[in-house]
Amino acid sequence: MITETHDITEEILNTLEKNHYSRRIKSHFLAYGTGYDFCRFYFAKENESSLNDAVVSIFNSSMVVSVFEGHTLSDNEISELSLLISMTKPVTVELGLDYSKKLSSMIDDEYNEFDRTMFEFVCKNHIPKLDVNEIPRLDDVYNILSTSFPAIKNSYSLWLTDTSHRVRKGLSQSFTLNNCTSATIQYIIDGIAFVGHVATIPKERGKHYARELLYWLGERLNEDGLSVQLFARSYNVSYYTEIGFLPIYNDIVFERKDIDG
Repeated sequence: MITETHDITEEILNTLEKNHYSRRIKSHFLAYGTGYDFCRFYFAKENESSLNDAVVSIFNSSMVVSVFEGHTLSDNEISELSLLISMTKPVTVELGLDYSKKLSSMIDDEYNEFDRTMFEFVCKNHIPKLDVNEIPRLDDVYNILSTSFPAIKNSYSLWLTDTSHRVRKGLSQSFTLNNCTSATIQYIIDGIAFVGHVATIPKERGKHYARELLYWLGERLNEDGLSVQLFARSYNVSYYTEIGFLPIYNDIVFERKDIDG
């Protein structure tokens, strides 16, 4: 059974498995707590008398599922998760690979699945000299990202509100290079800096600015004691390994079929 809850605490979330899904959920909680309709949390368990097996978060249009240490999701719980997905219709769904494989056939009418690879940066202890702005205006970041991400282009106010909120909370940070390339740390949780939303404006593409910025970020954040990770579609493995990232595991992300961009 899956039930919505407001009884989420950081201590509870710290007992989830140590992985990206748990850190995503924790970042939502640390940013907003349980008092907003756009940030909801659920417990999943086998029946009324059993212990909770997992936490489900739905933040805006994304669903993330993570399991408590030492627990597993049963086939019945996976089936109930598919019903929650059918009712709430998140744009994306993320959870561990074993569970994704079981969930796939239950939601394939409405969702496409895409293979991803998680990469981690391998530090060489050399920070190149680049014109990186570590505290850019968020409007400048938006102007870059909107050229590559339609979802951001079409929701400026939502993106700005969420990003600025997370930056103030110390959970996120954006960087720009040469005023034409940007990358955003989407969360800084448990010693992991997770990079997303990397883009270069069209007229400056092909000059390796994104590659240079990602390498700089890996070295710069590693100097601060953070491990730098990112997800990419699996066909881009060689691009990231050339920069200095190594693949550490694969998973699946589900994306709703009726969403363009």
